[in-house]
Amino acid sequence: MIRNAKDLSRGQKAVIESLLGRSVLENEAISIRAIEHPVLSEQRRQEQAADLRKYFSEVDARRRPGSPEEAEEILTEAIRSSRPGYRPHQ
Repeated sequence: MIRNAKDLSRGQKAVIESLLGRSVLENEAISIRAIEHPVLSEQRRQEQAADLRKYFSEVDARRRPGSPEEAEEILTEAIRSSRPGYRPHQ
């Protein structure tokens, strides 16, 4: 379902904004989709967790050293690229 923000009732807009954690702009389109979670066996879940641990250990092995401040700056920049109004908590 896709709706234009300008066509939402006050109540609908309030609910969407509470879910998003931000105001909805009048020119935005809102898309809502319900999905079912895939059913994973415990064995498959463990395999995926192991694969992720292996992947991140490989990424960490190639990572160059940096300060905590540099890491925070990189994370903040990444978040801002997807949420332009983001301000880090201090």
